[in-house]
Amino acid sequence: MKLSIVIPVFNEVATIEEIIQRVQSVPFDKEIIVVDDCSTDGTVQLLRKIITIHKNVKVYYHDRNQGKGAALRTGFAAVQGDVIIIQDADLEYDPREYPNLLEPILDGRADVVYGSRFLGGPHRVLFFWHSVGNKFLTFLSNALSNLNLTDMETCYKAFRKEVLKDLSLRSNRFGFEPEFTMKIARRRFRIYEVPISYSGRTYQEGKKINWKDGVAAIYNILRYRFVD
Repeated sequence: MKLSIVIPVFNEVATIEEIIQRVQSVPFDKEIIVVDDCSTDGTVQLLRKIITIHKNVKVYYHDRNQGKGAALRTGFAAVQGDVIIIQDADLEYDPREYPNLLEPILDGRADVVYGSRFLGGPHRVLFFWHSVGNKFLTFLSNALSNLNLTDMETCYKAFRKEVLKDLSLRSNRFGFEPEFTMKIARRRFRIYEVPISYSGRTYQEGKKINWKDGVAAIYNILRYRFVD
């Protein structure tokens, strides 16, 4: 089995080299696909150095900033592995948890696995209202998709490559999360959740999602419940 790890990147010069090292340390046959979404902080120059060191890293560059969803679509179009894992470029999610994410897929129980920050794993204590917002969005998504997820907005989603063949993804920013969830629910893929740890960042440390993305998520949940 070969893994394809897709990493969308925007202005992560401080963390991109470390996250690639952490992904490389996971003992699976893998390719790492990085999509730079028009970074302006030196990330592009660092990525050009990284690809000379790591032969299994491929980098694609957007000539204008389009958002996480658009970067993921670019990455998905290039994957060659059997199973895909989405990995943020910051250090909030730990690649050492890949074996837990992959277990339900590898033993034939699941098509898609979500890594949940709310199933008891260790996590950095941060924003109360962020957790309320995440749980509300998950509740709304569950109500309209008839799923019982605990963390719809999680970055960590692992899935068989064949799942992408049935999906036409459109969202450009963080609307990817509710769109993906609604569409796999509609197609009745087998979905599992596993607990993961979470080392969240503050806005001063580079966190990018905000309340406007929460409003957009509500719109996308409603939209993709009724529109494919």
